[in-house]
Amino acid sequence: MPVSVFDLFSIGIGPSSSHTVGPMRAARRFVDLVRHELGDASLAEVAHVEVHAYGSLAATGAGHGTFGAILLGLAGFAPESLDPEVGWACLADIEQSKTLDLAGSGHRIELCEAGIVQHPLTILPRHPNGLRFTAYAVSDEREIAHETYYSVGGGFVVTEAEFDVVPTSGDVDLPHPYSSAAELIQICLEQGMRISDVALANEVALRSRDEVSARLGQIWQVMSECIEAGCRTHGYLPGNLKVRRRASTWFEQLNAEIEQGAPLHDLDWAILAAMAVNEQNAAGGRVVTAPTNGAAGIVPAVLFYALKTMPDLGGEGIERYLLTAAAIGSIYKERASISGAEVGCQGEVGSASSMAAGAFAELLGGTPDQCENAAEIAMEHNLGLTCDPVGGLVQVPCIERNGIAATKAITAARMALRGDGTHLVSLDTVIETMRQTGLDMSSKYKETAMGGLAVNVVEC
Repeated sequence: MPVSVFDLFSIGIGPSSSHTVGPMRAARRFVDLVRHELGDASLAEVAHVEVHAYGSLAATGAGHGTFGAILLGLAGFAPESLDPEVGWACLADIEQSKTLDLAGSGHRIELCEAGIVQHPLTILPRHPNGLRFTAYAVSDEREIAHETYYSVGGGFVVTEAEFDVVPTSGDVDLPHPYSSAAELIQICLEQGMRISDVALANEVALRSRDEVSARLGQIWQVMSECIEAGCRTHGYLPGNLKVRRRASTWFEQLNAEIEQGAPLHDLDWAILAAMAVNEQNAAGGRVVTAPTNGAAGIVPAVLFYALKTMPDLGGEGIERYLLTAAAIGSIYKERASISGAEVGCQGEVGSASSMAAGAFAELLGGTPDQCENAAEIAMEHNLGLTCDPVGGLVQVPCIERNGIAATKAITAARMALRGDGTHLVSLDTVIETMRQTGLDMSSKYKETAMGGLAVNVVEC
């Protein structure tokens, strides 16, 4: 069953969907569970909350803002509505007082980042990104509630019981269900539809057409605001690497060159947009998971490029692009993974590049077969991509990697449109290959900062 575009593209904060957005959602869900278990009693009955982080969440949590995100979730914040400035102020208060206001109830419990127990070498059975919460009562120290959550990529969070549950659309029968690229393309051919038409029909079965348009518009608005903010902000990114922001300098240089009559350098604008988004993400700014935060720059960058080179595209084109990208991304989510901790960066940057390639191909007038071919080409040349962030920060090589992947997506779409849609390797085949490659990949290269550039680059 395809994942909704609004689940795949969700608004949150940086620097990571699996390590920041997911843990915040898990913590907030746990507070709701505690409320349910307490019944008529108030949260004042909670003496303390014990939190354990496992695997990749513990190994690179400090650089990904994981522990602060957990605290904010317990304090009642949600990533889709959180103002980063408010969040930072709340975390400063928590660290100073060593207490947090549980779900904004006025009842404070003793907990700060140092109180979160970290198990970087312990992987829970279901996924490398595991969290366990336990709440205890004031009156008799009995256990009020206990739950294990897995942050499985893209901000998605599941419990142990939910792990094997196939996502559904509730009581609504989607007009065009599919679980593979082959099924999606077959629907397009039989119904005479584009990929975006199929995705739109499924979304309209869940909500009104006006709501779909409004929410797609909001997604692009946040994406474009993120690009603009990244292009205007100078300085350094947080963390001990002291990485200088480059997007603002690039933006000024490109505009100066245009004023001097230089060529447009189209691809430079795509690279710029991708890097601008990921600099904002690295700084904890407001971004759209697409399908993850670590790969958040690619889908908006290629759309930014399309609007710059195809000025007549308009709002309908923006909608078709996002719908097509989400339709492709939902197949990755269902048949493989979009989690760097599970399959490496091929599941994040590779999936995003594939989504953008297929979507851009449709904007260029590609048939469904050509769009599928474009998506396959982009992933084929991201296979085996490791996730080895230096210092556990979503900065090196992540920011540049988004720029490169955006150009790969554009190139893949152009290559596909030179053909008739027939090709040897199918998108389903390359997705399965990515999944198998991720299983074979050493855990050192899956968002643990224990291999690759993470250990070979000296942190200064």
